[in-house]
Amino acid sequence: MRDDAGELSLRVNGEEMSLPIGATVEDVVRRLEQDPRLVAVECGGRIVPRAEYGTTVLESGARLEVVRFVQGG
Repeated sequence: MRDDAGELSLRVNGEEMSLPIGATVEDVVRRLEQDPRLVAVECGGRIVPRAEYGTTVLESGARLEVVRFVQGG
């Protein structure tokens, strides 16, 4: 889904999010104000390797799950 402003419509953790066309997984992580070293991202049923966050360009309609690691026990 693309609107006239040149944005992508995504679902991130079950909620709608709009980002500019050409946005990457890294852009989503930044928008969520998360440290990329402390999250795992699944996109379309595939875990995205952390080294690929900045190069994995998203398509409109993408569904992502971003999970934050927490320490404890």
